[in-house]
Amino acid sequence: MAEVQVELRHVTKKFTTKTLGDIVAVDDFNFQVYEGECFSILGPSGCGKTTCLRMIAGFEDLSEGEILLSGRPVSSSRANLYVPPEERDLGMVFQAFAVWPHMNVFENVAFPLRIRKVNKAEVERRVKQALQHTSLTGLENVYPSDLSGGQQQRIALARAIVTNPKVMLLDEPLSNLDPHLRETMRFELKELQRKLGFTIIFVTHDQSEAMALSDRMLVADMGRIMQIDTPENLYNRPINRFVHSFLGESTFLRVVIRDGQVYAAGDLEHPLGVTPPPNAAPEMILATRPNAIDITGSTGYQTRIETRIFLTDRTEYLIPVGDQKVKVQTPHRIAFSEGNSCWIRFVDPMWYPVEDTDEEKERARRQLI
Repeated sequence: MAEVQVELRHVTKKFTTKTLGDIVAVDDFNFQVYEGECFSILGPSGCGKTTCLRMIAGFEDLSEGEILLSGRPVSSSRANLYVPPEERDLGMVFQAFAVWPHMNVFENVAFPLRIRKVNKAEVERRVKQALQHTSLTGLENVYPSDLSGGQQQRIALARAIVTNPKVMLLDEPLSNLDPHLRETMRFELKELQRKLGFTIIFVTHDQSEAMALSDRMLVADMGRIMQIDTPENLYNRPINRFVHSFLGESTFLRVVIRDGQVYAAGDLEHPLGVTPPPNAAPEMILATRPNAIDITGSTGYQTRIETRIFLTDRTEYLIPVGDQKVKVQTPHRIAFSEGNSCWIRFVDPMWYPVEDTDEEKERARRQLI
């Protein structure tokens, strides 16, 4: 079994702010990251993901709990232990390119080695190698201001790998790049990990980016871990409504359950034709993906096409169901016009409790921090 390289045990971080009072930014985080793994921490603003990464890096100390790197404690509230960032042997790439404008490419990449007083020949060898890995060979004497955003991010990446770290911490490193370049850099980052074998902990709010890069993902909300699993399992079997809504597009429908039948709120005369879950509450949320709803001209719940939108890879329909509207996505070959009658079927839906309005208020409050 792969070695555990990063472990968080009951890690909590508390802040006191002037305007919002006490905030538990990270609430009892427990997880392990294994050697060679790409592990993403994903969630909206205020969920605790960046604070968690900063505690692993040593830029923030924890309030409670313990952080271990390769089995060695580096932060511990119980032992009153704190190891500074420079002694944790981690590589880090930030959202901002964070390159030195007064240094050329070579000196930017060499900087962490010079701090460690590595001899000149070894600096030359390792910088050359890092530049090769990041497609920067030949730009040694160029200054960052003369390079594109993608090249500047490669400088930051080269500087992070030049020390041969076992673990790379990436804090939204691709978010300042344009969409096409970001996609290219995803593949380059994954290829670099494959070649050099380092472990990645990747913080992002971009779910498609996390799914493209990750072996496992942690989804956080309001400082708490919601679910840890593979991208496929998180998408196909989300543990709650928040995870469902955060990963991919979602369709949620408020339903009423009576006498074993499921009705859309606002239409208690026409059942939806789905089987309610065991021990169902009288009111629930039916959840599915817009592309998992069958739309036909003959069977299911009868309704009509209110809005049709043609997109490059699919057609989207907005369809009334009870007093709500649901989004349905289909291939172009399934064609309806606005005003057409249709029937829809919900295939293998998921079920969640009706949302907690207090949670929504707290989520909004945290985004102000």
